[in-house]
Amino acid sequence: MDSNTPDNLIDGSLINKILKPREPFTHKGNYGHACLLAGSYGMMGAAVLAAKACLRSGVGKLTCFIPKIGYEVMQTSIPEAMVKVCGKKIITEVDDLKKFDVLGIGPGIGIHKSHSRLLQKIFSEYKKPIVIDADALNILSQNKKLLKNIPAESIFTPHPKEFERLFGKTETDVERLDLALEISHEYKIYIVLKGHRTLIATPDKKAWFNSTGNAGMATAGTGDVLTGILTGLLAQGYSSLETCLLGVYLHGLAGDIAANKLSQNALIAGDIINNLGNAFKQVNEV
Repeated sequence: MDSNTPDNLIDGSLINKILKPREPFTHKGNYGHACLLAGSYGMMGAAVLAAKACLRSGVGKLTCFIPKIGYEVMQTSIPEAMVKVCGKKIITEVDDLKKFDVLGIGPGIGIHKSHSRLLQKIFSEYKKPIVIDADALNILSQNKKLLKNIPAESIFTPHPKEFERLFGKTETDVERLDLALEISHEYKIYIVLKGHRTLIATPDKKAWFNSTGNAGMATAGTGDVLTGILTGLLAQGYSSLETCLLGVYLHGLAGDIAANKLSQNALIAGDIINNLGNAFKQVNEV
């Protein structure tokens, strides 16, 4: 895909070229096996949102690594997902990660000292791209030496404060853009900087800007939804760049559809998940 379109704007015509049709003679094994490491005591909602969004993105199979405290919640809320218990109140240990096509980590895991060792283990054993969000980013900001071990082509999804904690404060949007491009190039990662006109910074120092989304999406859980979408798309064989472009566009478009139905004021994260199907349909009609 050519990244030199005018102004690098993510719009419907571009996304229509990226989105792959579902072939008739396929099965769940053709659409990837994703793994989400999410949730802790008091924050299982983040895991539920991420998992539902991942499944709605079209992934073939999903396994959720969660603490025991959230087992009944996940099994009841999302019967389509498989669940593995990895600790009591927080995720403390993981194994057998190599069998998954992609990992997504961060939503609701909390910030605990043991998580630094957990991330170190994951980065040393898993060499495919990882979607890294929320508390996983905050843990990295406290242990920046781990950044050099991040697998190439991984996707970071910070909001502005998480970005600042990780990479330093900037005075203007232009400075922040330049810093995101430098960091993306240095670590060979994709940075999805969430906000109005979400920015995607790529390792080749290209900046992409999303054309969908609205202020109603400034509400708890929408970032967890995006993490789930990106994890699901990456598992299906989209490149990291395609995953970022397609993921942020669909996420914003589903939010726009939801806002048109419900108003921006009343929009909640679950409404984005509920309208992902309509977003896919709209893209296919372009």
